[in-house]
Amino acid sequence: MTDAERALPLRERKKLRTRQALADTALRLFLDKGFHETTLDELVDAVEVSKRTFFRMYPSKEDVAMAAELELWDAHVAEAEARELHGPVLDFLRETLIAAVTGLGADWDRRFLATRGLIARTPALWDRSLLLSVTVQSRLVTDLEIKLGINSREDVRLRLLGELSLAAWRCAAKNWISGRGYQGPREPMRKLGQWKGPGGSAELIRRVEEAFDAIPDSLTLTAG
Repeated sequence: MTDAERALPLRERKKLRTRQALADTALRLFLDKGFHETTLDELVDAVEVSKRTFFRMYPSKEDVAMAAELELWDAHVAEAEARELHGPVLDFLRETLIAAVTGLGADWDRRFLATRGLIARTPALWDRSLLLSVTVQSRLVTDLEIKLGINSREDVRLRLLGELSLAAWRCAAKNWISGRGYQGPREPMRKLGQWKGPGGSAELIRRVEEAFDAIPDSLTLTAG
């Protein structure tokens, strides 16, 4: 639980605990039994809540399966909306993304890694993940339109920046998950859902910075 969450009233903290219990239990069940093989009845019984309570927390079974990813995107949009925009917009998108990852808590990287593994082998979740990324990009572009007073339908730069930011994240996350080029101490590979990934969130943030830094040179890359 983050410092911001600890500052909430008791009732809100209880809601957060229930929401987290649903997400953690869902991820465990989906990894052990399979997403489609696990019923919603099994999930709510395991957490000892009603379906009504479940649907107050999550709109669908797909959303609870992807809770860690949803947390990232919501945190990124919240960071962007809360900050004033000064300087290069791409730097703003990088800084708010890194701030989002930093603020998600010590256990988020493990849950996110496990979630990506589940998504990779579940086509319905893969499609949902792609839709979520497009949706968050649209939310960020809308916020940039307001801050800059620019209509992205008339000025293509905002949408291009949204695409570039999302592409940088995807490259960073893929390299982090695979451990490609990681030079730190090796952690033993454990069952998916327990391993925190090579270097944890600190290495993921380094990967994000690396990907954003590579964008200018990527745009000028030419064949010999």
